[in-house]
Amino acid sequence: MNRFVIAEPRKCIGCNTCMAACTEAHKKQGLQAHPRLTVMRIGDDTGPVLCHQCEDAPCARVCPIDAITFGADAILLNEQTCIGCKMCALACPFGAITPSGTGIAGVAGIAVATPSHSAALDPLLAWDIGVRSVAVKCDLCAFSGDGPACVRVCPTAALYAADADATRQAAAVKRTLAAAAPVSPETPLASLEGLDP
Repeated sequence: MNRFVIAEPRKCIGCNTCMAACTEAHKKQGLQAHPRLTVMRIGDDTGPVLCHQCEDAPCARVCPIDAITFGADAILLNEQTCIGCKMCALACPFGAITPSGTGIAGVAGIAVATPSHSAALDPLLAWDIGVRSVAVKCDLCAFSGDGPACVRVCPTAALYAADADATRQAAAVKRTLAAAAPVSPETPLASLEGLDP
């Protein structure tokens, strides 16, 4: 089973600290500065969305040059190999892959320090002169022995790293709660939805 980061929207306060930490951690490693997660806001609710490290990763399946590969316990992206075709972003069922680019000197000496397109333009359609776009996805901060930066800095512990052991423990807790829940013949089936069998 792949490791991944779980987000609990009920605990998220929408502070974007996780996004800032992600950006800083990756910039220090010389990787794309774009954050690997996005805090979504729907009404009064917020919650981070990031790569689920899918076992049958559609992003890896559609990558024409194998820039996204299956690792031992995560889905890996090689930014140097990526050609920016954006197929992975289209295939991701969670919208957790974003094409992005860090400004470099452009053609004929034209330098574009920052992207010049509208912020309202979808990242899949955006491009800038002299900026090579590559896929950006969560890598679980594999370069750090301390684990994902977003998990370490979240002030409300809305993010946590999960592996096979954590998943088994969560399932055991759910089973215990389900077994302890009072059920009688009069209990409507709708009240039992969501309980783990």
